[in-house]
Amino acid sequence: MNDREILAALYATVENRRDNPKEGSYTCYLFREGIDKILKKVGEECTETVIAAKNLKAAGEDADREALKSDLVGEVADLFYHLQVMLADVGLSIDDVLCEHEKRNLKVNNKKQFKRFILKKSLRQNLNNTERYNEQI
Repeated sequence: MNDREILAALYATVENRRDNPKEGSYTCYLFREGIDKILKKVGEECTETVIAAKNLKAAGEDADREALKSDLVGEVADLFYHLQVMLADVGLSIDDVLCEHEKRNLKVNNKKQFKRFILKKSLRQNLNNTERYNEQI
């Protein structure tokens, strides 16, 4: 599975738990508790992700960097999960977010392409001006 398919599968599971509650399911518990509990968990996971990233970045040469990397990856996975629960609770999906990323990527690329176009145009104008100047002297 590619990245998008993995996230879509997780979201489908989250939706399924929302629509078909199962006894003992943590996801069902979050939906039952409501948006405030979900947002509290998103905030906690954000903080834990920040701390894990800071710990990895600040680790010395003698640190177990693989364990710190694993901690960060785990925290990011937890954050992704809780964000998906939040999205499902407010009626959005991970696909909405991914589509926004695609739109933004196009804007960045277009901006870069536009900058390259302007730069080439400017270089051509300078070259033409130089040629005209050289013809005059």
